This record gives sequence, C-alpha cells and structure tokens, in this order.
Amino acid sequence: MNIHEYQAKQLFQAVGIPVPEGRIAESTAQAIAATEFLGGQAWVVKAQVHAGGRGKVGGVKLLNSVVDVAEFTEKLLNTHLVTQQTGSEGLPINSVWVEKPSAIKREFYLSLLVDRATERLIFIASQAGGMDIEEVAKTAPEKIVSVTVHPAAGLQGYHCREVGFALGLQPEQFKVLEKIMHGLYQLFLSKDASQIEINPLIETQSGELIALDAKINFDDNAVTLHPDILAFRDESQEDAKENAAKKFDLNYITLDGNIACMVNGAGLAMATMDLIKLNGGTPANFLDVGGGTNVEKVTAAFKLILADHKVKAVLVNIFGGIVKCDVIAQGILAAVEQVHVTVPVVVRLEGTNAQAGRDLLRQSGMAIVAADDLASAAAQVVKLAEQAA
Repeated sequence: MNIHEYQAKQLFQAVGIPVPEGRIAESTAQAIAATEFLGGQAWVVKAQVHAGGRGKVGGVKLLNSVVDVAEFTEKLLNTHLVTQQTGSEGLPINSVWVEKPSAIKREFYLSLLVDRATERLIFIASQAGGMDIEEVAKTAPEKIVSVTVHPAAGLQGYHCREVGFALGLQPEQFKVLEKIMHGLYQLFLSKDASQIEINPLIETQSGELIALDAKINFDDNAVTLHPDILAFRDESQEDAKENAAKKFDLNYITLDGNIACMVNGAGLAMATMDLIKLNGGTPANFLDVGGGTNVEKVTAAFKLILADHKVKAVLVNIFGGIVKCDVIAQGILAAVEQVHVTVPVVVRLEGTNAQAGRDLLRQSGMAIVAADDLASAAAQVVKLAEQAA
C-alpha cells in the first residue's frame, strides 16, 4: 500500500526526521489559508498523487505570491497528473501540499528497502539525488552506495558513518544523518514497510539535512495490523478493478494488452503471459483466481476482465488439482452464460478429470474453444484476438 507525501512526512516527524513545515489543502481556500499560516513571501505547492516524477510534468512549483498559489492550486485540483509512473490515464489530484521553500545547497538520495537476495534491510544512498536518480542508476551506478544491516545486530553507528562518507557530509552533519537513518529503520520495522525513500534529502545553505520529499510503501499482507496506516489509504489512487478483485480474494493487476488471462496459481499465470507474448500477443492483465476456484470466483473474474474495453479475447488456463476439471468447466460455463461474454474464450484445462472438463466445454454449444494444451491455447487466443481487433 502506498501513501501520500504529506502522510509520509507526518510519520517522518513522529520518528524525528526533519521535514519542511507545510499544510495540506483540498481547496483553493485552504491553500490560501496555508500560506497565511506558514507565513513568508514564497511557497512550494505539490500535487499529492501516488507517483514520482511530479516535478518533471508540472505537478510541483515554487510560487511567489498568494494569487499565484491560488491559481496554481485551482489548476491542479480535480485534474489528473500523468507521470512516467502513472500510465497514460494519470492519477487524480484531490489535494495539494503547501510547503515552506528550502534553500537547497546539495541534493542526496536515501532509501531503505528489503534486499531479497540477502534477506536483509539495505540502505541505498547517493550524492546524485533529485529527479534524475533513475538515470544515475543506469548510467553511473558507481555513484550509488549500498549498506546492508544484519537483523540480529540492527543499525549500527558504522553503517551511518559509511553512508555519511559516501554523501560527502561534514563531521557535524553525521549525528543528524544518524538520527535520520535510525528514524527510517525504526519506522520501517514498526510499521511493516516494504520501502522508504527520501528523494531528495537536502543539505541547506546553512548545513541542515532535511527530507524534502517522502515516499513510503507498506507490505499489503501486514497493513491490517496497523489501523493508523490503513487509515491513510486513498482508493482514488488505486486501480478500481484491482480493488474490486480483492473483495473476491482475486489477485488482479491491470496491464496494457488486449488478451485477458484467468489462471489459478501465480507461477502458472506468469508462464501463461509469457506464452502469449511468445506468440505475438499482449496480456491485458495478471489474474490469479487461486486454488479454490468456484462459480462465484470465476464469474467475478469474468466481470473484472471484461470491464476492460481493450480486451478482445480471453484465455482461461486452469490446472485442476484439488478442484476437479469437470467442476471447473461447469463453473466456466455458468459464468460465461451469466456475464454474457461476447469476446472469444479459449480454455485450457489440465489435471484431474481434464478430458471430462474439455468434453463439457465442447458439448456446451457456447463459443468456447477447448484447447488440448497450453501452447496451442496461447496460439489460438492470439489469433482470435488479432481477428477481433
């Protein structure tokens, strides 16, 4: 689960990480009130969406008058911001963060995440922070340093010093960096985060270290243990179909193609999408219906995938282990009839009573192709999608 920048900064403040003072605004009037509360002659207004790269597309701006703040806020609110991380439709801007500007001397990058290879938490840092950190990772990886923390020992002083030396900090700044890193570590563990990112962490003209931006992702499997974090959830920033899928215990992710996939098992779903690509097609989604497939789940899955107007064909790939294939076939037929599916459907069944399941599909009289194996199923669905398109 993701949260907004202003929410992440609230959590930063709670663990002693310095951030600029700011106020959230959901209307132009609230933005004006925020400038009055903060005082000064200039303010930074930031669109609040669950995506990075806002500054590159006009979602962040330094403004020198209250009139400009009002006009920029009015321009942003109730529109969609499209960045390199949002896709073509963008994300809705329902609020803006009005913040005191900072006198930036240098910009750094600092993050904390799980390194799956070593099964450790790892700090990533770079002197080349800011909007182009992704490009730095590609073209100059030597500018990025990583520090791994052993879970038994925890974060130690030498970890912080190693990051401090890598960032080229002055000796008097090391204590502040140590406080920031301990705050990140405490927050990560106590709230079951999956990644925390500060980009940029800035050094001001007076030598202060401040988290100018804040991004936190939380482990979906643990977020229900933290009601305070769950309260930060903004469903308007999430895919509506993915949210609907969760209600039926379906694992669904929207993709850009036109061939919908319905599979039981994450590994089998990945293999199915690979075969579609291998045959020249493009998957419209990742959809794992799980092991306990039934009519209700299959029906809900069909409704989800057909809600995508780009879908031109459907590939159902089910391995019947605990659930028998003839029972699955009955569920597919009932779902197709109930949902009134109008696009071609290819079904590959394998496992217990697979032949009986295929016979049921072929004898149904419905426009369903019962494939004998996965390779032919993928080839057929790609051909049908091309014809429909």
